[in-house]
Amino acid sequence: MDRRTVITGFGVLTPIGNDKKTFWENLTAGKSGITSITHFDTSAFPTRIAGEIKDFDALAYIEKKEAKRMDPFCQYGVACAIQAIEDSGIELEKENLERIGVIVASGIGGLTTWEEQHSRLLEKGPSRVSPFFIPSMIVNTAAGSIAIRFGFKGPNFSVSSACASAGHAIGEAYLTIKTGRADIMLTGGSEATITPIALAGFCVMRALSTRNDEPERASRPFDKERDGFVMSEGAGIIVLEELEHAKARGANIYSELIGYGASDDAFHITAPDEGGKGAELSMKNAIEDAKLNLEEIDYINAHGTSTPLNDKTETKAIKFLFKDHAKKLVVSSNKSMFGHMLGASSASELIATILTIKNNVIPPTINYEFPDPECDLDYVPNQAREKVVNVAISNSFGFGGHNVTLTLNRFTG
Repeated sequence: MDRRTVITGFGVLTPIGNDKKTFWENLTAGKSGITSITHFDTSAFPTRIAGEIKDFDALAYIEKKEAKRMDPFCQYGVACAIQAIEDSGIELEKENLERIGVIVASGIGGLTTWEEQHSRLLEKGPSRVSPFFIPSMIVNTAAGSIAIRFGFKGPNFSVSSACASAGHAIGEAYLTIKTGRADIMLTGGSEATITPIALAGFCVMRALSTRNDEPERASRPFDKERDGFVMSEGAGIIVLEELEHAKARGANIYSELIGYGASDDAFHITAPDEGGKGAELSMKNAIEDAKLNLEEIDYINAHGTSTPLNDKTETKAIKFLFKDHAKKLVVSSNKSMFGHMLGASSASELIATILTIKNNVIPPTINYEFPDPECDLDYVPNQAREKVVNVAISNSFGFGGHNVTLTLNRFTG
């Protein structure tokens, strides 16, 4: 018999808040976290805006010596894991650490470290490259560091599928509990790619918004005047727990994770299949895995990147799958406020969906001013909406055609 998986804690670090309370307050207030980039000089770049993490002190979570050996993406992941464990109320001294695992994703990994060490190689020679270069840079470092921090000896690995990375990590962690290989899994994603090489790479692809004079209005999913996504950084870590295990320790249960769907467009390395078939299949698989009917879905937390192709393709996929029910669905994009955290997006957006179900408030899609005839669903424009949400799905789609959808419901016992 398949085991049930519930969510008992989480930690979040985003451009609109470094903890769950601030994150949720700003999300429901429709506050943008997009600003001019401060990490480096952007005067030569066509895009000069991003969603940066603000006022983060790694030393509040990690000892100074250890923090110096970590890339920012790893620092963010460990910090969110500490928040998540505290939020869950797990007393680790009472747990079998062999039954706790970690699956934490990143789309790119330690890019800050890569750039710094490559410059050192060119300027000072190979002997001056840090011995911590490789372990700081590789994508699995966050997952490994979390396990080392807490002594977790269960399944531990990383997933990388571009902007769908954290969604796949959460889905695989869900399957790990469902099939009995662990009782508790820490899962999610972390990303820190606001660096010169990453910005340059996305700029030459013409993937980013160039609304530099109005950073807070730049990310505008589903709006007719959208001109590209806004890159951001951050992390989200979620505690998944087997239901009976959670009940036995009297855990606070936020919601239940009941479905995981994945697919691929098999179409293009960066562009989505404009027919929307891959996204449609991902949603269909997640809803079928949850053993639900389409009409039972109340809300979709959209991938909603603010790019011309993605938003109309996702809209088309929703309409193809849900047919008449699509007009009754409520859809919104958190990226309108905190930008696109690449491989960490799925985690922060699932946390937003968890809080939507818990609080019966749907965060808005801000900067929605000019309706697009090809994007004609209810996107909760500009103001949060009170609405009972019992079942929701969260979409994430990535370069390479990777699609992932997660299904959550209200936990009722």
